[in-house]
Amino acid sequence: MQLLLIVLVIAGGMGLSVEAGLLGPLGGEVGDLWATFSIFGVGAALTFLLMLFFSPRNSPSFFAQPGWQLLGGVLGPIYVVILTVATPTIGVAMTMIGILAGQVFKSLIIDHFGLLGTPQRKTDGKRLIALLFIVAALVLVARG
Repeated sequence: MQLLLIVLVIAGGMGLSVEAGLLGPLGGEVGDLWATFSIFGVGAALTFLLMLFFSPRNSPSFFAQPGWQLLGGVLGPIYVVILTVATPTIGVAMTMIGILAGQVFKSLIIDHFGLLGTPQRKTDGKRLIALLFIVAALVLVARG
């Protein structure tokens, strides 16, 4: 099961690279915010259809959840606007490696302290070395 999840997140990462490649030209044609809106509009419509067919009918109310859990709704559009603006200038590879470096850095902090309701997973030397390799990749691609 863990291997399947790893394959799925790798595929998801590949999808983000494709999305970044699509957003740059779209933003250049219709504007960065319209491009972001279109991505979220299509995503919201698709998610709504999936919810109609696959969401459990007796799940807890969305509105009963703590407000801080909705922060992802604010962070998502910021992330997509950054993709839309950065990708045409620095390229898909630099954008994705930069995003990855930020994700891994913040993820290590979240895991280490068990923030946002996640289980605590201590940061060890191996995890820090992995982060350093990602930063090294960012430097190498930037100089390439």
